[in-house]
Amino acid sequence: MHYSDSLSTMKYLGAEILGTPPAARPPRATRGRTPSLETSLRRPRPGLRSGDVKGRGGDAVPGGGGRSPSERTSGCGGRVRPWLLASPAALAGVQREHLAGDGAERERPRVARARPRGPERAALRRRHRLWRRRARAARGLLRLMALAALASQPGVAGGAETVGNASVGLIEFSVGKFRYFKLNRPFPEEAILRNISSNVTFLIFQIHSQYQNTTISFSKTLLPSTSGTGTDKGLVFILRPEQSMCFWYLETSDAEPVQNMAIPLSYSERDPIPGGCNLEFDLDIDPNIYLEYDFFETTIKFAPANLGYARGTDSPPCDTRTGQDSRWRLQYDVYQYFLPENDLTEEGLLKHLQRMAEVPQVMANAIKVVTLTANDKTSVSFSSLRGQGVIYNVIVWDPVLNTSAAYVPAHTYACSFDAMEGNCPSLGRVSTKVFFTLFALLGLFICFFGHRFWKTELFFIGFIFMGFFFHILITRLTPIKYDVRLVLTAIAGGLGGIFLVAAWWRFGILALCMLCVGLVLGFFVSSVAFFTPLGNLTIFSNDAVFWVTFSCIVVLIPVIFMGCQRILNILTCGFIGSYSVVLAIDSYMYTSLSYIALNVLKRALSPHFRRAFTRVPFQTNDFIILAVWGMLAVSGITLQIRRERGRPCFPPHPYKLWKRERERRVTNILDPSYHIPPLRERLYGRLTQIRELFQKEQPAGERTPLLL
Repeated sequence: MHYSDSLSTMKYLGAEILGTPPAARPPRATRGRTPSLETSLRRPRPGLRSGDVKGRGGDAVPGGGGRSPSERTSGCGGRVRPWLLASPAALAGVQREHLAGDGAERERPRVARARPRGPERAALRRRHRLWRRRARAARGLLRLMALAALASQPGVAGGAETVGNASVGLIEFSVGKFRYFKLNRPFPEEAILRNISSNVTFLIFQIHSQYQNTTISFSKTLLPSTSGTGTDKGLVFILRPEQSMCFWYLETSDAEPVQNMAIPLSYSERDPIPGGCNLEFDLDIDPNIYLEYDFFETTIKFAPANLGYARGTDSPPCDTRTGQDSRWRLQYDVYQYFLPENDLTEEGLLKHLQRMAEVPQVMANAIKVVTLTANDKTSVSFSSLRGQGVIYNVIVWDPVLNTSAAYVPAHTYACSFDAMEGNCPSLGRVSTKVFFTLFALLGLFICFFGHRFWKTELFFIGFIFMGFFFHILITRLTPIKYDVRLVLTAIAGGLGGIFLVAAWWRFGILALCMLCVGLVLGFFVSSVAFFTPLGNLTIFSNDAVFWVTFSCIVVLIPVIFMGCQRILNILTCGFIGSYSVVLAIDSYMYTSLSYIALNVLKRALSPHFRRAFTRVPFQTNDFIILAVWGMLAVSGITLQIRRERGRPCFPPHPYKLWKRERERRVTNILDPSYHIPPLRERLYGRLTQIRELFQKEQPAGERTPLLL
């Protein structure tokens, strides 16, 4: 309905309900017809200001409110506004009574009459009182239809309603309907929910924003036990008998306007109450999920639930009994939902949060990670996915009544939008991009030419070996910054590569070099194995079991390929060299494939990472990068196998070749290389030439030419 059509309808209904006062003479312009609603409402009334309506007790309340200030701060309940409860049937009954009692008298021709006295005067007063009651009812109907006209504006896809900044400070909600709105710091809003069904026992109102905090409270006075502040917050309303209306208050302390989305959800007396047995957090009944994250893991915590109960009855005790008739029979299903990769938009987050608010949508769209019983600790840890949006929710299930309820969902990107450095929109430090870009260039060369350039490959393997262990060592033992650690890791990796090349050149032990190559490939294969759902098994939360199994897989690979060392070397070049390209891509944009190596690195660095679930999303970007990785690996392996066919498996010992060549130069005087000076004399001569370039030319002494 258009807003102007709503005003026309309101004027017509108001005129029909109000009618004309029996003893009031209409103006000349309106003589013979009923005055309009605007004319009736503009008439001054003694003792009231403009915009005031008498309450039920006769006291004037600004703005037409029917509750005192103390009653309005009670949030849910209190005495309701009488003009808000005027139903269309009651108004129609008043209209019929008025038309039946006063219609004939109103249509009579006007004649001069004396001032009424006695019984006539009492009847006239009764009619005036009746007219004033109709005026109050019409004004209430006018407000209701104005709110309905505002709420009927075009909404958002998915059944959500959209409103802007509420100028009157009142936002109306409907059960099960999402609503978008903006909050400003100096203008707190009052929210209202009407027409609550009698079979509803409690409500959960939840509000969400992307990264700016919002405060939701039962009253205008913010107290820790009656309010909550955050990006994903909710309150539980326990309804009293005959209660059909609830109020709460919303505000923000952020300087910028905050875009919010909110929804009230209803539950019956058979449904469990999320957070009903809270003993840890501030709220008496806390349905919220509290989320903490760092570089390694993201941890969610929530309060235990309680059994549902009817209106007007006492809640079941939380810890007096532990049988099947208490809250200890409840089970908690933890769900995880991944946002699209590299999507940091506010619209995308609020859209996907709608899929994690109610029980059926959560079960249909999210992935169940773990099920907890009442005896388990209400805390679950996950691997932090920096820059990847993740939504978590918990569904509490009553197995006896087969009913369930959802907590308030919580989301995280494992990064900060407000940070000056390393924030969510600009993931990846410059040092990280430079390091992994150079590493990828070297790895790409090794992928296609590693076996041919054997010493370069040994430097690459030694760099990985020494750099990995050195980074773990300095991270666990020193508090130095990330950029400094990365530079030291690069230096240590370079020294490790030089050491491995020097060991091969001097000693020429092929078995030692191939052992290092095989261990690197085994490390990669073991990391891939624990990247699969195998790594989330409960048995591997024990560090001893995990590292023994991991090490066995690492050692098994070189043992299997020890009989065909060339194939082992080429496979290592293809897989490890191509995976370095994946790591370089991850420094510029998110990809889940980088966590093949990062999960093992986190497990080695953090002692608490063993309890974290390492599930990651696998979406379109990951399939594309996986295809590129596979193409590079297969191409490099195929090219090297075809090129090395018919050639020696590995080059000869470099030191023996150099020694043999040196002896040949000493004994063969006809060899031109025999007359080449030793290396020390050649270096000294070169240094002398360079030194002469910086010396000033000396004067010759005799300047006149000699005559013969």
